[in-house]
Amino acid sequence: MHILEHLHRNVKTVAMPSAMIVGALLCRPVTALESWSGQMITPTLIFLMLFVTFCRVKPSQMRPSMMHLWLLIIQIAACIGVYLVLRPLDEVVAQGAMICILTPVAMAAVVIAGMLGANVATMATYSLLCNMVVALVAPVILSFTGTGACSFTEILARIAPLLIMPFAAAQFLRFVMPKTAKWIGDHSQISFYMWLLSLIVIIGRTTAFIIDLHGADLSTELWLAFAALVICLAQFKAGRALGRRYGDPAAGGQSLGQKNTVLAVWMAQAFLNPISSIAPTAYIVWQNIVNSYQIYRKDHEKRGW
Repeated sequence: MHILEHLHRNVKTVAMPSAMIVGALLCRPVTALESWSGQMITPTLIFLMLFVTFCRVKPSQMRPSMMHLWLLIIQIAACIGVYLVLRPLDEVVAQGAMICILTPVAMAAVVIAGMLGANVATMATYSLLCNMVVALVAPVILSFTGTGACSFTEILARIAPLLIMPFAAAQFLRFVMPKTAKWIGDHSQISFYMWLLSLIVIIGRTTAFIIDLHGADLSTELWLAFAALVICLAQFKAGRALGRRYGDPAAGGQSLGQKNTVLAVWMAQAFLNPISSIAPTAYIVWQNIVNSYQIYRKDHEKRGW
């Protein structure tokens, strides 16, 4: 067991950058495989890794807090503020920056936050709250900032299955087979390797999207990527600062910084100028570089280096 733990600890520091490189290099085969599966590989992996993580969480541990409220206020206020500031400069860049903030926390943020020492129940609670609030708020914001109407049911249909179902399945298993659920929860590091597989697919699809993109001005693409970088770093920094005030900087950072970028790309392409989706596409890369660095630092802290 000690050998396996040592191997896991050494592998995870380089695993995410390696997965991103593999996904980029194999973008065509990965995209073809995802298409062949009916776009089901990523949702299936997300479902499974959330199921494994939620086996560690009791419903009684899930309580909304003031930190959750402040995170939601910051997210909604910031997305509107950034859009209004950037709109006079460039409408497309404003839309791309806005969607990088409006997008709810990633489902996988619970997994990464757990690896960083965050309270998993705190993250699970915010994941449920944030996704539901964004499903309510996003249609209003996108109707004013986008090119068409956006409905609550469209967004909810995208997030509810991967949000509610794994939690319900995990709690059902805890009730019916508590020992099995405990064993799964005790071996929750497997969810990290599921995340690596999903990361390969996401980066592969992202790379193919960028290669195939036509009709976008290079300067606009670069500004969108730069805006995504600044917003990514700012959100992780602000989230950790807020989380530190409530005794859980890792939960705060992942809650505000790690985004459901697959949903963001879909919202940008469906309800905004499609070129604005370059921003959340670039955000995929930036947030995973940040996550890799955080995991590296956390591992070195544990070793006392």
